[in-house]
Amino acid sequence: MGDDELLRYSRHILLPELGIEGQEKLLRSRVLILGLGGLGCPVALYLASAGVGELILVDHDQVDLTNLQRQIAHDTSSIGLGKVDSAKTRILALNPQVQVHTHHERATPDTLKMWLDDVDLVVDCCDNFSTRQLLNRVCLERKIPWVFAGAISMDAQMSVFDPRDADGPCYACLFPPQNAPEEVNCASLGVLAPLVGVVGSLQALEALKVLAGVGTSLQGRLLMLEARQMRFTEMRYKRQAHCPVCSKSGH
Repeated sequence: MGDDELLRYSRHILLPELGIEGQEKLLRSRVLILGLGGLGCPVALYLASAGVGELILVDHDQVDLTNLQRQIAHDTSSIGLGKVDSAKTRILALNPQVQVHTHHERATPDTLKMWLDDVDLVVDCCDNFSTRQLLNRVCLERKIPWVFAGAISMDAQMSVFDPRDADGPCYACLFPPQNAPEEVNCASLGVLAPLVGVVGSLQALEALKVLAGVGTSLQGRLLMLEARQMRFTEMRYKRQAHCPVCSKSGH
């Protein structure tokens, strides 16, 4: 690390759990962020400010006026731009040392496999059950950890899946693919703006912990937030012996 980096990340380096060694791990890390909406915006900004060396941004959508109530990486001048391009501009203004790659398209089995080459971690900020099931399968094959979260209205949930742990559960252990929920989104139910900021920040926190090898992640625990009463609850879950995904993957 040069003098500028030592100064920029000095508050990380002061942490005994992280220090210079942990910060250097972050600087060498390559992270894919799937979705640059309400969750992906704070995730991208915090990972960039924390010094994650390389970010891959994936989102097929453009910035719309309705996004600006909660998607803090975009502003009024971004309306009509691709969300990945808008977020990249904000990221580089915050930390020009970060390498940013953008993909203004939907994730498919082929593109996801290509984008995950040499990736250390994925942060799932999409709002699509089938895309998460796809991400789960590909991450299992590649043994790439990923951070999941979802938020709608005034409720949210999040967890971490780490296929490097042979006994760890996968997303399908918790949410079986045959039990697809009715798809809901902010356009139909709404979402209180700071909720996605809180949850996206927690996703970024979990991502940094996994990348740096600090603390204990949310693997095997589903963290739920009910914002009306500001209550956090936790549900523990285990790998399912008959999971249709990880029990057949050799995981």
